[in-house]
Amino acid sequence: MKIAVSSTGKDLDSQIDPRFGRCAYFVIVDSDDMSFEVFDNENMALGGGAGIQSAQFVASKGADVVITGNCGPNAMKTLNAAGVKVIVGQEGKVREVIEEFRKGKLKASSEPNVPEQYGYSTS
Repeated sequence: MKIAVSSTGKDLDSQIDPRFGRCAYFVIVDSDDMSFEVFDNENMALGGGAGIQSAQFVASKGADVVITGNCGPNAMKTLNAAGVKVIVGQEGKVREVIEEFRKGKLKASSEPNVPEQYGYSTS
């Protein structure tokens, strides 16, 4: 199973980025063998639509699940439409949340946990 994690860095010991659409990186982990790929999030600086674009990106990479800190309504709708499960409210290291997921301790949600444009900064 492929799990996309919003991350502040490029390895399994990086911290989860609390922002989904505007995270620094996506670490996509194969939960069977813990192999992973890292992708720069080219959508983080978009003026709008970062959540939707990021959701489309991780879905295009074959992610079955997204683990993140926060996910807004537009990204959530896009991920749900693509059949990608979303686990929100997570923090800590990428490796740790993958282990928690593998143990069945994390539950998916179909509802956003932040309002629209939550990670957007105008300053």
